[in-house]
Amino acid sequence: MNLESNKQNAIAFYKMAYEGNPQGAVDKYVGSEYIQHNPDVANGTQGFIDYFERMQTEYPKKSIEFVRCIAEGDLVALHSHQIWPSNDQYVTMDFFRFDDKGKICEHWDSIQQIPAKSANPNTMY
Repeated sequence: MNLESNKQNAIAFYKMAYEGNPQGAVDKYVGSEYIQHNPDVANGTQGFIDYFERMQTEYPKKSIEFVRCIAEGDLVALHSHQIWPSNDQYVTMDFFRFDDKGKICEHWDSIQQIPAKSANPNTMY
């Protein structure tokens, strides 16, 4: 496994899909299967494409910043900051598994809304 290549590909894949080209992201970065663990997204590549096309139509002005990227073995973890309309902000952690050909084949995520107030002065990053 090429950890640096997997990291770059995970970021490029997610950014391309998030910014409105999920079909291109799938074509370039996904292998022969795509196992989805997010309960709001249907399994497989078509579920992924449908979800991100709908998000682009409904929320074209959303943005994403990749704060951290960590790789180990066949896994890549992305820690990101998403801003949606009305300044609705989220911390997300996405985990991608890569197959032996260097293609993404599985996804998990965890999403937490950034609250208006915090009990400490630290950011969530």
